[in-house]
Amino acid sequence: MRREYRFRDGKKLVFGEQTLIMGILNVTPDSFSDGGIWNTPEKALAHARQMVADGADIIDVGAESSRPGFVPISAAEEMERLRPFLETLLPEIPVPVSVDTFKAETAAMAAELGVHILNDIWGLQYGKEPGQMAKVAAQYNLPVVVMHNQAGTTYEKDIMETMKEFFRESRRVAKAAGLAEENLVLDPGIGFGKTAEDNLVVLRRLAELSDWDGARWPILLGVSRKSFIGASLGLPVEERMEATGAACVLGVASGADIVRVHDVKPVARMCRMADVILRANQR
Repeated sequence: MRREYRFRDGKKLVFGEQTLIMGILNVTPDSFSDGGIWNTPEKALAHARQMVADGADIIDVGAESSRPGFVPISAAEEMERLRPFLETLLPEIPVPVSVDTFKAETAAMAAELGVHILNDIWGLQYGKEPGQMAKVAAQYNLPVVVMHNQAGTTYEKDIMETMKEFFRESRRVAKAAGLAEENLVLDPGIGFGKTAEDNLVVLRRLAELSDWDGARWPILLGVSRKSFIGASLGLPVEERMEATGAACVLGVASGADIVRVHDVKPVARMCRMADVILRANQR
């Protein structure tokens, strides 16, 4: 599957040629892994430039933590925090920039500034504003990462079938808003609404999400430094890079098109090697 997006500033995004590396840029004070480190636009720009040099194809900017137990902030506070970072990054970074938000008002502000991708942890289904994120994406014709999420970790039926039902609803919401299905990227939501064991099951069965209902869906996989690694290996957050890389490589082999990571250089090299192996004899 090859899919190409061209943006109004000349940047582009191509699925199907190699695994895309999304570098995480948290500008939050309380992210579980690196909160408060890149807390000025100048520091954030330097880090984003380094991630691009290390192999990032996309920079994902988040201004509100989504870690377990996070304290929500208002759209107004999120926009106030995010705006100076986007205004600094967008003209300077040579790759597409995504914004990690589930609030339509924030997404609209970011889209107006020129952001290229929306990354929604509620998959267009945020309960307080149903359908609004999809309308923003449709208005600006932007790709959207629709992540599976739910309150609680109980599943009454097979977890993969439950996720497909969720994504079918995301597709319905997108269609109602006039957003093309070609603009949707699916994210299984590792670490969201799932136990550590659930996360492992989803990773093992990830290939089931890439080709169903008669369509091939691009997949984003976000496993970087997450708690299922700590639960599996007993490792603290700062020692989870190698395990992150292993999960990413297995994800690529199962159909992941984008991996979202903190440690760009080592994981990019791992995924590039996986690409070489998986594409051998295809030329």
